[in-house]
Amino acid sequence: MNPFRHLISDESMNYLDLCHLLRNRLRGGMILAAILVAGAWPASLDARQAAAGTSETAAQGQLFPPGWGQLDRTPLATGRNGAVATTDTLATQVGLEILQAGGTAMDAAIAVSFALAVVNPAAGNIGGGGFMVTRESDGTVSALDYRETAPAAATRDMYLDAQGELSDRSVLGHLAAGVPGTVMGMWTAHLRWGTLPWEALVRPAIQLAHGFQVHERFARSVAGSAGQLRRFPESARVFLPGGAPPAVGDTFHQPDLARTLERIRDLGPDGFYRGETADLLVAEMERGGGIITHEDLADYQARWREPVAFTYRGHRVYSMPPSSSGGMTLAMMAGMLEPWDLGSLPWGGPRRVHLLSEVWKRAYADRNEYMADSDFVAVPRQELLDPSYLTARSSTITLDAATPSREVSPGLAAPWESEETTHFSVVDRHGNAVAVTTTINSGYGNKVTVTGAGFLLNNEMDDFSARPGFPNQFGLVQGEANAIEPGKRMLSAMSPSIVLDPQGRLRLITGTPGGSTIITTVFQTISNVVDYNMSATDAVRAPRVHHQHLPDAIQFERGGLRPETVAALKRLGHVVRERGGYSGDVQLILVDGDGLIHAVADPRVGGVALAY
Repeated sequence: MNPFRHLISDESMNYLDLCHLLRNRLRGGMILAAILVAGAWPASLDARQAAAGTSETAAQGQLFPPGWGQLDRTPLATGRNGAVATTDTLATQVGLEILQAGGTAMDAAIAVSFALAVVNPAAGNIGGGGFMVTRESDGTVSALDYRETAPAAATRDMYLDAQGELSDRSVLGHLAAGVPGTVMGMWTAHLRWGTLPWEALVRPAIQLAHGFQVHERFARSVAGSAGQLRRFPESARVFLPGGAPPAVGDTFHQPDLARTLERIRDLGPDGFYRGETADLLVAEMERGGGIITHEDLADYQARWREPVAFTYRGHRVYSMPPSSSGGMTLAMMAGMLEPWDLGSLPWGGPRRVHLLSEVWKRAYADRNEYMADSDFVAVPRQELLDPSYLTARSSTITLDAATPSREVSPGLAAPWESEETTHFSVVDRHGNAVAVTTTINSGYGNKVTVTGAGFLLNNEMDDFSARPGFPNQFGLVQGEANAIEPGKRMLSAMSPSIVLDPQGRLRLITGTPGGSTIITTVFQTISNVVDYNMSATDAVRAPRVHHQHLPDAIQFERGGLRPETVAALKRLGHVVRERGGYSGDVQLILVDGDGLIHAVADPRVGGVALAY
């Protein structure tokens, strides 16, 4: 029986009502001027876009391209006491119940994390890791790094074959797994912030592991990875009962995972990193040629980091530092864009997309060269975020032509994370805010389920530069700084972020999955609110674009750019490619000036936001 059934009545889903969507339409009166303050554009573009800028502000329906698939059915939840936004209905319900039971946003985040390990096995996990950014009601900001680490037996060239070429062993199978960090991360967070008992935060996940009703997203996800899951007998047994993916309406049972969660409930991290669960994980490694040992598990620690903090248009943004590249890369983008009044440009026009792409090329070139685990590499954080450096970087942008990526080198003189990552955002009645992004990298990680323990393992080792200078599975070409070393954390793009308004009040909690697109997606979501004053629903459902330096191409979501915009970008010298499907899965909470909470789950994947 679903213990959260009372939360999914028709009354609780009134957040879908059209009145909420209409009430949060883009506010009128916003003027999108046709002139960049930093310089003139080609007359041909100015002439076209002067008219486009006027028409695009005339009505909400004209802001996005005609027929854009995300214009409808973007659920909005509003409340004043708290909110949770995740990619899964049941996980969101778990978080809301914790808040309603008197728990804080931190309590809810821990419970949601364990719930996602059950109901979203493609990305929610106890076999992976992640990052957490928090802001307490007194203004204290923290960043927790529970990213996976390379096992002690890892070597720099462990994924190269006899010819020196990359094999698929960094992506598929036992050798791809880093030492998991999620359980220790949640325990570390609980020690600092927990107000409810640990067992109360793990209990909802145990109940779900004993059986939950399969919904459409879960069924579609398992079916999409069934072919690879079948390659590993235990994964096939757990996720393809009877030899087939579960169907919508089935009750999905995970008894081995329930027992693992019970050990975590009773013993804390010792229920995972030592004892029976550790024995099962190490036995799985030995069975499949992996290298994680009992010592690797016993030695794992989560790390407190100093958050990256920067100002964008008067708003204070906090995000993750290395071993995530997210916060620093966001800060570099913001600093390079500061000279331009981005909000004065037509939102859907080529000038905005061109300017973003040129900034992103430069930010990703530096990201890929200099960023890595700061416990192993001296990341030049101060130099990269120096305003004078960022001004110099942006001064190389040519406003009337694209800069080829081959001409955009890392700027200092000195030396695609998976689509199946997941993010969730939480705020409580006290104003505590938590942003969490967590992953096992590719969908269903390395596809290996630990026999007898019921959880999948990550394939995060692919996020190292397994062969520096060559692309990983997401096309990112990274440098020596991110090479494999024992105990090192692989570089990530995850960017859980919290934004304060110019008065220092909580404004946004945001983040997304999406591999190498994570950083640009988070930046666009923040910019949509800060530069264009969009509502929460519009900021999330707006079409997204992406550039990551290499490959040298602007990617845009299917139907997300008008044909005339694509043509204008090509005339500027850009390669422009329409991607299949959508980009990201943003879970956003916006607090307006009156203290009303607006929570939105991205319609691209079909998550759920709830508030009260």
